[in-house]
Amino acid sequence: MDEKIWQSVLGELELTVPSSMFVAFLSRVRFVRQDDNVIVLSVHNVFAKSQIESRYKAQIIALLEKNGIPNPTLRLEVGSSSHRRTVVNRETTASLQPKQPITADDLVPLAPTAARPSSITAAQPNTTLNPRYTFDNFIVGSSNDLAFNACQAVARTPGTKYNPLFLYGGVGLGKTHLIQAVGNYIAKANPRARVLYISTETFVKEFLDSIYLKKNNFSDKYRNVDVLIVDDMQFIAGKEKTQEEFFHTFNALHQHNKQIIISSDQPPHDIPTLTDRLRSRFAWGMAIDIQLPDFETRCAIIKAKANLAEVELDGATIDYIASNIKTNVRELEGTLNQILAFSEMRGITPDVSIAEGLIGSARTTRPQHITPKQIVEKTARYFSIDYKEITSAKRSRHIAMPRHIAMYLLRSELHLSFPKIAQELGRKDHTTAIHSVEKIETASKLDIALREQLSEIRDLLHN
Repeated sequence: MDEKIWQSVLGELELTVPSSMFVAFLSRVRFVRQDDNVIVLSVHNVFAKSQIESRYKAQIIALLEKNGIPNPTLRLEVGSSSHRRTVVNRETTASLQPKQPITADDLVPLAPTAARPSSITAAQPNTTLNPRYTFDNFIVGSSNDLAFNACQAVARTPGTKYNPLFLYGGVGLGKTHLIQAVGNYIAKANPRARVLYISTETFVKEFLDSIYLKKNNFSDKYRNVDVLIVDDMQFIAGKEKTQEEFFHTFNALHQHNKQIIISSDQPPHDIPTLTDRLRSRFAWGMAIDIQLPDFETRCAIIKAKANLAEVELDGATIDYIASNIKTNVRELEGTLNQILAFSEMRGITPDVSIAEGLIGSARTTRPQHITPKQIVEKTARYFSIDYKEITSAKRSRHIAMPRHIAMYLLRSELHLSFPKIAQELGRKDHTTAIHSVEKIETASKLDIALREQLSEIRDLLHN
């Protein structure tokens, strides 16, 4: 078998596999060698290997047979040196890549492999970036694949596409990891590039210092960079003078095609007291929502983190942790670390019984005194609506769905009667409550996103 046969197989996979999954996993697979009937392929990380083996292995074998390889056996290797080969660009990745070659005036040259930036081992000393945050150790799933691919596109040609790039989502979902991975890649690819990563809190503090301590170099620091990465933009809310300064900084950088990357826990239109002109500037580029990781992604994260700790977890343990920790990646990692530390201290192998004991124990320590009003209030707050709205007669979808969920939680958490549930939500007919509870019960069995929302609201109630 030669490279041409593998490219033919890739071409057929591209026609049948969803584009987001092809770009995230299959487009970066490289042919390494053939040993008799064993086909050796290189993948970029452990997560990609597990996804390909579970989802696409049989399909790849069938296509290899179709292309003249009799009875092939597939073997996947992580991080083979052959993984750095340059390959032909494909249409599925074209939407996230520049259409014209990069000129000498561009910040960063094209990556050695157009399909994926190479590994980053260290950042420039003056970037304030954490060198551990790279593309290679970021776990990609359906909840973040669009953000991942957009960040890679920006890393290859900063200032030319998706400017600004605005990532938003809840706490602990990987926003900081991704935006710093962009900075690390750029800093490694072009050591002359001036890359600055800061938190919004730092920007605010330094701006105030420049006023009260009469420091004159504030504007120069932020406007003379090639890439500005700002984390937690929501903290600029309510700070009018700081917003004005950031507006001018944004304009100065954007006019000179310098890349701006921003993260926030809310989309631009939801950041309170954000000025209209800043909100419009943030909308110039691309705003991407990073959602809660689905079950498969949570399993992959647990497996990858356990492998880093050189611990092999069985499938039942991985499934149990992933099924019970749904809020964010940070809590997932924290729970796993507790399980591994507990097992190490006692010299035992971590298993599902240990996970059940630790996770179950943490749950029983939560406060249980919840009132019906607290459930309704926190559900309303979770969906960014007023308590008066959720208990009103309004029937618009953005209010009706939270109301259904509040009724469901009143039933599942407090076991209230249906007339009492209807009363708490300002309804006269208890059949409305029956319908709402049944609706959420049925939908939650099929809708992963809804299950995640219910889990998040429960955590708000119990913490």
